[in-house]
Amino acid sequence: MDTIASLFSFITTPVSWVIVQFHTVYGAIFGPDTGWAWGLSIVSLVILIRICLIPLFVKQIKATRAMQTLQPEMKKIQERYKNDKQRQSEEMMKLYKESGTNPLSSCLPILAQSPFFFALYHVLNGIASGQTIGVINQPLLESARKAHIFGAPLAAKFKDGADTIHALGASVVDVRVVTVVMIVMMSASQFYTQRQLMTKNVDTTVKTPFMQQQKMLMYVFPIMFAVFGINFPVGVLVYWLTTNVWTMGQQMYVIHNNPTPGSKAQEAYLERLGKHVTQHGKVRRRSEKTIIKAIVTKGRDRNEFERKFINGLSKAGLAAQADGSVVRSESQVVVESEDGTTTTTTATATATAARRQQPKRQTKAQRQSGPKQEAGESEPAISLAKPEEPQDAKPAAAKQRSQPGAGTRSKAQSGQRKGGPQRPKSPSKK
Repeated sequence: MDTIASLFSFITTPVSWVIVQFHTVYGAIFGPDTGWAWGLSIVSLVILIRICLIPLFVKQIKATRAMQTLQPEMKKIQERYKNDKQRQSEEMMKLYKESGTNPLSSCLPILAQSPFFFALYHVLNGIASGQTIGVINQPLLESARKAHIFGAPLAAKFKDGADTIHALGASVVDVRVVTVVMIVMMSASQFYTQRQLMTKNVDTTVKTPFMQQQKMLMYVFPIMFAVFGINFPVGVLVYWLTTNVWTMGQQMYVIHNNPTPGSKAQEAYLERLGKHVTQHGKVRRRSEKTIIKAIVTKGRDRNEFERKFINGLSKAGLAAQADGSVVRSESQVVVESEDGTTTTTTATATATAARRQQPKRQTKAQRQSGPKQEAGESEPAISLAKPEEPQDAKPAAAKQRSQPGAGTRSKAQSGQRKGGPQRPKSPSKK
C-alpha cells in the first residue's frame, strides 16, 4: 500500500493544503488539536472532491442511459445466440463499439477519486511516522498526532503494535474497536449501495454481461474493503466511509427521481407521477417532462410500466404530449341532474351513453304501420271503405280514352304495328 501511495505523491501537496485550510476553519471552532477539527477537515475534503466529480457523475448517468437504450438490441442478440456464449459476447462488444458506449463507465467516479485517496493515505502515513509532508509543518504534525476520534488517533491502524499506539497517546483496545466498527460500516454501506442498484434500478428483463459484473462487484467490493481496511489509518477510514455514504445518498436520489426504464424503481416512480398528474392535471418539474417525453417518443416500444402510466392518464381524460406536457384529451361536458347537482363527463363518455340508448330494431310490420305513437296520444281510426272519387275524375278519364292514339299504344306494346299491313299469323301445324 505504501508503494502504491508513493506513486500519487505528486498530488500530496494539494491534498495536504486543502486539509490545512479546512483545519484552520474548524480549529477556530473546536480547537486546533481536537479530533473534530481534523476529522471534519477530512470529511470536507471528501465533499469537495465529490462536488468536483459531479460533471463526471453526470457523464456516468448519460452513459448508463445510453446502455439502457441498447437493451432491446441486447435482448435480440441473446435470443439469437443463446446457445453460443462466445458469439453472444462478441456481438455485444460490437454493439458497444458501434453505439459508443462503455459498460465500465460506472467505475469512472471510483477511478477518478483513487489518486486523492492514495494521496491522503500518504499524508496520514507520514503523520503516523512523524514526518512532515506537503504543507504540513512540524507544529501541524504535532497537532495531528494529538487528534483522536472516539479515542483512536487519526494515524493509527488496526495492525499497529502496542508501542506505536501508546506513542500516539491511545490504547490498543480503543484503536481496534474504532477501526473494526468503521470497517464494518464502510463495507456495509458499499454492499447496500451495490444491492440497491441491482435490486431496484436494473431492468431485469434483459441480462447482460454488465449486470453480471455489477452483481459480482456487489460481493467483491465489501470483501476488499474489509481485507484492506485493517491496513488503513483511521483518517483514511473516515475518508472512505464518508465517500461511501455520499455515493449511497447520491444513488438514492437518482433512483428516486430518474430510475432505469423497466426497473422496480421506475414502476414506483411512475405510480407517484401518475397520481400527481391526475390530481393536478399538470407536470411539476422539468425532469418529469423529460421522462414523459421519452415515454411518448418510444411509442410501441414502451415497457409494461410505461404503458400502464399512459393508460392511467387516458382513463383520467389526459394525454401526454411529445414535449413532455400533459393536456386534457377530450372536451368536457357538464351534466346537471334533476336534484341540481352537476357532474362533468367527457364527450366520448356522452357519445357512448347515447349509443347505448338507441331504440331496438323494429319488425317489418312495425315499420309498415309507421312510427309508434307516443304514450297518451290516440291513434286515428283507419277506414276500410273505398274513398270516393271526385265527380270530375270520371269525365276526365272518359275524355282521355276517347282521344285518338290512346289505344294505339297498348296495341304497339302487344306486338302489333302502328298503321299499315298487319303481320300475318304463322300457320298452325295440323
